[in-house]
Amino acid sequence: MKNQELIPPPMNGGTQPQALKSKVSFQAIPAKKGSRIGLYGSAGIGKTTLAAASKGKKVFFDLDGSLPVLKEQMPPSVLSQIAVVSATSWQEMLDSLNADGWDGVSSIIIDTLTKAEELCVSHTLKTVPNDKGRFVPRLEDFGYGKGYVYLFDCFLPLLQALDNHCRAGRNVILIMHDCTATVPNPAGDDYLRYEPRLSSPASGKSSIRLRVREWLDHLLFIGYETTVDSDGKAKGGRRVITPIERPFCMAKSRLLQSESELNLNKNIIDQII
Repeated sequence: MKNQELIPPPMNGGTQPQALKSKVSFQAIPAKKGSRIGLYGSAGIGKTTLAAASKGKKVFFDLDGSLPVLKEQMPPSVLSQIAVVSATSWQEMLDSLNADGWDGVSSIIIDTLTKAEELCVSHTLKTVPNDKGRFVPRLEDFGYGKGYVYLFDCFLPLLQALDNHCRAGRNVILIMHDCTATVPNPAGDDYLRYEPRLSSPASGKSSIRLRVREWLDHLLFIGYETTVDSDGKAKGGRRVITPIERPFCMAKSRLLQSESELNLNKNIIDQII
């Protein structure tokens, strides 16, 4: 907020009317609201189970249909804290998030954001015509990268809706599948690493992947600790959560500084929400 004060009249005794001058006011650092957490890794590694086991009442957008399969493995104490929103289209997702009735919910979980982006692609193709006023079957058919610009614009309202929930004190957990991407390296050879499976044009412009990374407070990569024996054979071991950027994965955290083993009894999500 800005306060206003009167500017004193000219020293020469003129009759210039007094004008208003704004004055900045300062506030203390506000209290922490909801956390924005991203989980990604290979299929079946435990992303959904980890999110489901976090504390508090949780509402799932179960777009991948994981919960009906996993619920047989979940204890009643976890199942009793889970509810599901039925949304099968992009617009239904946005309408649900912008509706009333979220009081008492601790965390909103989208499983997966990779699938949600697919719904956003379908929505974009159905609602955005090309320069000739025609609808096209693929984003690439818009030409000159315009399709990914339109997709990016259609995607942003989801983050805006989730921001509103965070300001209301609810946590947001975005689960994503993984992919490998080539990272340009100005200091040497380019290299491959794991990244969330979201659209990211080569130019970096209109990249949903990069925008989501910026938006999140924590982006956690879940992978297997792999060793290579003397015969060159890879052996997978324990599941490890990486919260900071490594050459092999995209990650970030505002709080966590070291890798840890995936442990449902010491849920890493509960440490940061």
